[in-house]
Amino acid sequence: MSTGVKSYAAVDLGASSGRVMVGRVGPDSLELTEAHRFVNRPVRVPEGLRWDVLGLYAGVLDGLRAAGQVDSVGIDSWAVDYGLLDADGALLGNPVHYRDGRTEGIAEKVWATVPAPELYAATGLQYAPFNTLYQLVAARSTQQLAYARRLLLVPDLLAYWLTGEQGTELTNASTTQLIDPRTRDWSYDVAARLGIDLGLFAPLRQPGDPAGVLLPEVLEETGLTGPVPVTTVGSHDTASAVAAVPAEGERFAYICTGTWSLAGLELDAPVLSEASRAANFTNELGLDGTVRYLRNIMGLWLLQECVRAWGEPELGGLLLDAAKAPALRSVVDAGDSAFLAPGRMPERIAEACRVSGQPVPESPAEITRCILDSLALAHRRAVEEAQRLAGHPVDVVHIVGGGTRNALLCQLTADACGLPVVAGPTEAAALGNVLVQARAHGLVGDLAGMRRLLTRTQPLTRYEPRGDIARWREAEARLTHR
Repeated sequence: MSTGVKSYAAVDLGASSGRVMVGRVGPDSLELTEAHRFVNRPVRVPEGLRWDVLGLYAGVLDGLRAAGQVDSVGIDSWAVDYGLLDADGALLGNPVHYRDGRTEGIAEKVWATVPAPELYAATGLQYAPFNTLYQLVAARSTQQLAYARRLLLVPDLLAYWLTGEQGTELTNASTTQLIDPRTRDWSYDVAARLGIDLGLFAPLRQPGDPAGVLLPEVLEETGLTGPVPVTTVGSHDTASAVAAVPAEGERFAYICTGTWSLAGLELDAPVLSEASRAANFTNELGLDGTVRYLRNIMGLWLLQECVRAWGEPELGGLLLDAAKAPALRSVVDAGDSAFLAPGRMPERIAEACRVSGQPVPESPAEITRCILDSLALAHRRAVEEAQRLAGHPVDVVHIVGGGTRNALLCQLTADACGLPVVAGPTEAAALGNVLVQARAHGLVGDLAGMRRLLTRTQPLTRYEPRGDIARWREAEARLTHR
């Protein structure tokens, strides 16, 4: 193992912002600084909702320029979305946003060919209307897909522009609903039955694999001196975030918080039972042969949309007011796809409470408390059900990502789960990205070694459960018995 300190650029793209972070890693040191942050603002055009991928790429280049000389670059982003390239390698239009409406009604068409239980048994992926499989079926009759010769998931597309080399990173590929989690290879049978051409995908890559070097024109644009390698990381941001969970042993649950909450367990094999499918758990692939067994929960998107509707009030004051509001007065199902689309979120939450016969929250503080109680309740349900379905008990819940800054949410999650919560690190995806690069260059050891380094170097906050767990059971009954 190398003994020096090296610098790694982590390009970490979230659904609402992107950032380029610089990690300095040594055998017993890990420091992360922000080089550049930029907005990720989708654009609605006549044909639907699209990602401004050129704006994102410009932000990446600006970030690499701000980062200065580094030993490697890694890229992670949100999952499922992709760009299509023509025979010359040119992008055929802006990637479609997963919140676009084009996949409405598509799942039923897919299930007519591959019934939902068979699809789950083959791919282990929970139903979500925006899974890449449904997007490709929705695009089947389009000229764009007809002209396409290559499909690159978003982080792979950006890596291609940086290096000129194409690949499909495995942890992100596992979110397409076209990967068999047992073989960690394509589900050829599912693709064939649905008429999906797997030849569109570039060869699979593993986290840690080399992904090329920065092109001369990229070096010129960023002011870097070559060669600068690009290293494949867990390019699904959740895969990178779970790699950065500072856990000891195996008896832990994790919640990756941000726009989404991804709550679940790290396992060594997928859970493909019918009960698991009915509970809408997913089996996504992680580092070193692991499986991320988790449930997607709507997450802080609910609060982000409300804050936007309220004219961007100061969040700290809003959370202080929410902490004083009555606990568990009203709750909604934070996993309900009814909250997926943007717009009118305060009114939609109030309506959900009205329909379920609960008191209707009116003020921003009451609505915020409803959201945070509901998220904590959804976290509780996911952690409890994952343990039961996987036969994998846990002693602690780790919260990583942006939600670690929300002390009220962390405490409510501890209260709801009846388990201690360890919150941190906040920039988990970027840290996981950096550590996979560092491991590929010999600076850190296995996954357990990466986690020990995180525990020694990153600030963590522990929340002990408080109050009566029966109150949470009663609130849960309001949702399950309505």
